[in-house]
Amino acid sequence: MSGKMKSFGLVMVGVLAGVLLSLNLSAIAQREVLRSPLPYEDLRTFSEVFGRIKADYVEPVEDKKLISEAITGMLTGLDPHSAYLDQDAFKELQVGTQGEFGGLGIEVGMEDGFVKVVSPIEDTPAFRAGLKPGDLIVKIDETPTKGMTLNDAVKKMRGAPKTSVRLTILRKGEPKTFDVTLVRDKIRVQSVKSKMIEPGYGYVRLSQFQEMTVENLVKHLNTLYKDGQLKGLVLDLRNDPGGLLNGAVGVSAAFLPANALVVSTDGRTPDARRKYVAAPEDYVRGRQEDVLRNLPAAVKSVPMVVLVNAGSASASEIVAGALQDHKRATIMGSQTFGKGSVQTILPLSNNTAIKLTTARYYTPSGRSIQAKGVTPDILVDEPGAPRDRVREADLQRHLAGSDEKPAAKPADKPAAKPEPAPAEDAKDQKPIELGGPDDFQLKQAINHLKGLPVMTKIEQAKAEDKAPEKPEAKKN
Repeated sequence: MSGKMKSFGLVMVGVLAGVLLSLNLSAIAQREVLRSPLPYEDLRTFSEVFGRIKADYVEPVEDKKLISEAITGMLTGLDPHSAYLDQDAFKELQVGTQGEFGGLGIEVGMEDGFVKVVSPIEDTPAFRAGLKPGDLIVKIDETPTKGMTLNDAVKKMRGAPKTSVRLTILRKGEPKTFDVTLVRDKIRVQSVKSKMIEPGYGYVRLSQFQEMTVENLVKHLNTLYKDGQLKGLVLDLRNDPGGLLNGAVGVSAAFLPANALVVSTDGRTPDARRKYVAAPEDYVRGRQEDVLRNLPAAVKSVPMVVLVNAGSASASEIVAGALQDHKRATIMGSQTFGKGSVQTILPLSNNTAIKLTTARYYTPSGRSIQAKGVTPDILVDEPGAPRDRVREADLQRHLAGSDEKPAAKPADKPAAKPEPAPAEDAKDQKPIELGGPDDFQLKQAINHLKGLPVMTKIEQAKAEDKAPEKPEAKKN
């Protein structure tokens, strides 16, 4: 038996070596393989494990499943954002960037073997149910998520509109889990919203960076300007988990001078080292026209505040970092998520792909945001937000921040810790409507644009406590 296993192991080593050489991930990957010898001893161990599972596991297992799970483990073991995309996951990714898909409306990741909520998408079942960033989904219906792949979890949460799914949630600060029943819906993410806060002061909210985000941003800005010039503009990137890189470059280019540096990337290969500037070639995809030509000229100089929080990640941080470094806008809110890495989608055969972290990105001044985030110019408390909200640096196996391009900028200093907020019932508290009448941070942004004092929520509460009480009216 041992002789047969040894022969099988040698055959598997050859097969695996052939697979690795023929995957054809990219010309870069091929060059790396040619430069580095294959780790035959490690592949031999892999083949022995493969053989033992095939021979001794309690039930028969298909080769395809074992190989697929091995690839999944290989990628998820690198960092929280690299992943293997099977046919369904690859299709969902492509559909998601177009802004329409079926499901619950949650941006999710993995943490300690569980599915973690990164950010609920506005105006979706998950958002209306009060799910919060950092929530752990420990069960989907009756199925525990511990050990489940992210793709499998997403599949179980997706489904036909009007059908329901029950999520069991573990929330930090809560003594026990609780169930939330959600009704699936057709998720149509409206990535850009806008309105006039008051005469002369406009508000634009970006909830995600999609294929049509830049075009929709232009439409909304033109609408805001149709009645005259703006005195100030608020760009809201709170709880925006990111999206397409060219979308971030395009949004930045809308407010920056032509050819201004927006972001640079640095990785191991020449293709991963490049600069993106405010020019059509870096934000226009394919044969599309340069929609930024249709913007009012005043957009380039209108006073701006950019609102961010711990849910602002990736593409959102690129925009905030670029506008901050060029001193084009005042960044206000709380420390951002800190996802400063670039994921490249590398298609494979059979309509599958891998999402692989290939580079770190840097702001125009050379700051690395990875595991750090963007520090606002003005820290303003976020009412109702958990004080220990999860960020990139809290994720297991997160990519370390890079100090290869240090920049002695004030924004590199760690954020000042806000004063502790009064304890509230985290489970029952509903999220504040961003851009709504009770949006405290938005009110402070407008105050800043008007030259009025900006207050934190704690400062406001203290001021109200010290205010003299009005004399009680006497009854006659």
